[in-house]
Amino acid sequence: MDQKGILIVISGFSGAGKGTLVRKLMEVHNEYVLSVSMTTRAPRVGEREGVEYFFTEREQFEETIRQNGLIEYASYCGNYYGTPRKYVEEQLTAGKNVILEIEIQGALKIKAQFPESLLIFLTPPSGEELKRRLEGRGTESAEVIARRLARAVEESEGVESYDYIVVNDVLEECVEEVHNLVGAARRAPVRQRAFIKEIREELQKFSKGAD
Repeated sequence: MDQKGILIVISGFSGAGKGTLVRKLMEVHNEYVLSVSMTTRAPRVGEREGVEYFFTEREQFEETIRQNGLIEYASYCGNYYGTPRKYVEEQLTAGKNVILEIEIQGALKIKAQFPESLLIFLTPPSGEELKRRLEGRGTESAEVIARRLARAVEESEGVESYDYIVVNDVLEECVEEVHNLVGAARRAPVRQRAFIKEIREELQKFSKGAD
């Protein structure tokens, strides 16, 4: 079977728990790697350069765009976010499932460039729960939270473009659901062309021998 990795896009409303899910998924299953995004936003408390994000100035980000060093980028709440190209391609070739934790604009660009990518949209069980999680962070003003909720309304219009929706209620169950979806996706014929070709050629050879 084809052992090339799968490019997995995990998106979701701000506050849906994307980062927590990805960290737990990588902790439990070692075949995943996270593609670290580049951003122009300021680091939050506890975020580390090169771990959560590559933090950069707007001018440097725009220069990276000009050099075709990103496979996607988007503007969200006044800041740029983008995915460095080289690391993603190297990890996929090595057989790792590469996770991109990006917003819906970037996710649709990835799907256009990489039709075999797997798009998963993460959501809390309800809108009320999403509001509670955003307020519970204690890191953003009421104005910023209101903007994030307004953005969530816009994002809800694009969810149909994803392959799967996963509800993040109980973290451990959510992790295993995502892992199982990836396992099933690995076996999709579109990702097993080399294997199908090999079997077809063997069958053709055997059928000629039977004649």
